[in-house]
Amino acid sequence: MTLAHDDMMPPAEYLGAHRTAIEEAARRVRSRIRHTPLRALPCGTWLKLESMQVSGSFKMRGAYNALLRLPGHPAGVVAASSGNHAKAVATAGRALGIAVTVVAPENVLPTKLAAVRDLGAEVITHGVTFGNRDGLARAIAAERGWPFVHSSDDWDVIHGQATVAEEIMAAVRDLATIVVPVGGGGLLGGTALAVKSRAPHVAVIGVEPERAADAAASLRTGRLHRLHGEADTIADGARVANLGERPFEVVVGRGLVDDIVTVSEDSIRTAWHTMADVPAEPTAALPLAALLDRAVPAGTGTVLVISGGNVKRPASET
Repeated sequence: MTLAHDDMMPPAEYLGAHRTAIEEAARRVRSRIRHTPLRALPCGTWLKLESMQVSGSFKMRGAYNALLRLPGHPAGVVAASSGNHAKAVATAGRALGIAVTVVAPENVLPTKLAAVRDLGAEVITHGVTFGNRDGLARAIAAERGWPFVHSSDDWDVIHGQATVAEEIMAAVRDLATIVVPVGGGGLLGGTALAVKSRAPHVAVIGVEPERAADAAASLRTGRLHRLHGEADTIADGARVANLGERPFEVVVGRGLVDDIVTVSEDSIRTAWHTMADVPAEPTAALPLAALLDRAVPAGTGTVLVISGGNVKRPASET
């Protein structure tokens, strides 16, 4: 799509164009992803278990949509990721016969990188940090003449992630609120576009760690905030330095997100421990942490997106 930076497009036309792209994405990826289940908490709030998605996270949706949208059939693609996006792109690449190179920080959990290598992807970590990974990946992509597939700042990825909300809206009666974790903003932006283009009365709320609250600051001030250095949070998927340009446009520029709340490390750990009976990683526990902190509403009209489950719990957390 070519909607980025088009500040002159009227709201109805803007949402309509994204609505069309989301519906096309849903048709495109339907046969390649899993329609993930909903599970009710005792309070009636629903968990949308994207941790049970193909490759273990919602990232599969955006990865497939992006790769299937590439013109022609490229020999390979390059991605920069600390885990779930890498695994999703590697899974999609193997299924579609496209080589995948992943640029990942040196300090990423070895188990995550092993899973990506097991899918046949090349993994480059030497000299890579959270801060320079995107730049290094883009340079490698340019050198090889391969497309770079961004984890969140790509309309095709965002529209793929929006299909999570599409499933929720089709399944939950009296839907009032969808709560999602925030990293680079692809899931939040996709959810907002899906919801506000079809059910504008439904609230969309993002959740960040207090130690990585760049998106909350961006929404509050109306300008892009960036983390300085790698955030010290257990929620590693939220350590992204700032919202991507396209998610920022959706979340702040177009004002399509109702709120972004923050939670403490203790709250994240408590929520993660509470979900011991479902696959979940710390980042996926952010929405439940916000619910337990009463920062988001409870009840049958609220859905918490449990975004991924690719981190094995240590014995102390089980």
